[in-house]
Amino acid sequence: MNAIIIREIQKTDNVAIAQVIRDVLIEHNVPKVGTAYADLSLDFMFENYATEKSVYFVVEMEGKIIGGAGIAPLENGPKEICELQKMYFLSEARGLGLGAKLMEVCLEKARQFEFKKCYLETMPYMAKAQNLYKKSGFEYLEKPLGNTGHNACPVWMLKKL
Repeated sequence: MNAIIIREIQKTDNVAIAQVIRDVLIEHNVPKVGTAYADLSLDFMFENYATEKSVYFVVEMEGKIIGGAGIAPLENGPKEICELQKMYFLSEARGLGLGAKLMEVCLEKARQFEFKKCYLETMPYMAKAQNLYKKSGFEYLEKPLGNTGHNACPVWMLKKL
């Protein structure tokens, strides 16, 4: 396997990670409105995660960004709940165990930030992602938490940290 690095995002990663996220969303025919695709912060990921109790990690292979995920406080939610955000991988990164590894890095950081629970939103047809979330201890919710602006994402999950 090629050398894979998981590291915190740098400003110079903004263009690459925005392209990864958009490419994955297009690949899965995700609506452009009401999902991460339309987030204004997508082109400014470094700046967006340079706030208190927030972090975004990129996954790099041979100098190329192939995925990423972040943790941030849940917008308009209880202070003890964070959100696992913008976890996406290019097809070449899938099936290598990187999702589980990156999720654990994110969840460990959430614990360090002293969050008690972690929330996420996803799409119903992202079954492999949901399987990963379930294996990591996430459970389905009947309604969304907070106000993420992702009203096109009808699957909500929560994990106790």
